[in-house]
Amino acid sequence: MTMATDNSAATDGKVKRVTDLVGRGIAVVRTIAQPSLVQFVMRLALAVPFWKSGILKWDGFLQLNDTAIYLFSDEFKLHLPGGPYSFPAPAVMAFLSGSGEIVFPILLVLGLATRFAALGLLLMTIVVELTVPDGWPIHLTWAAMALGIMAWGPGRLSIDNWIARIGKGHGTT
Repeated sequence: MTMATDNSAATDGKVKRVTDLVGRGIAVVRTIAQPSLVQFVMRLALAVPFWKSGILKWDGFLQLNDTAIYLFSDEFKLHLPGGPYSFPAPAVMAFLSGSGEIVFPILLVLGLATRFAALGLLLMTIVVELTVPDGWPIHLTWAAMALGIMAWGPGRLSIDNWIARIGKGHGTT
């Protein structure tokens, strides 16, 4: 054997060891990041900020607090070309916003009508971005999570998946 052959064999052995190590690392990552777990965590991560905002808007069942209406009346503005503009029908907007911030996160956590709930929160995120344009880094994160949920669905850890499995079971003979 020549020295060049020895070096080539040693290099091949090192490459194989690195490749094996990378392969084992990828296997560990795949074991930890199971798709259904990732989808569930993404649903929770998107639900939390909206839920936290939503619970602050209510004094009781279907009773908006004065602060929520004040925010949409006097503080929040839509930053559109030629604006900023006040929200139309601020009490209605506060009610819809507060309702969406409660209902959509509940649906997401349960995994029920998940894609529609994610669409609702994506639309709310767009309105939030138009209201608070400097918050774009976090709004982009919310939009990415909503789009991911809309694209890949809720995963196995969801009522939607359970309903789909039951539906398939009744269609067979």
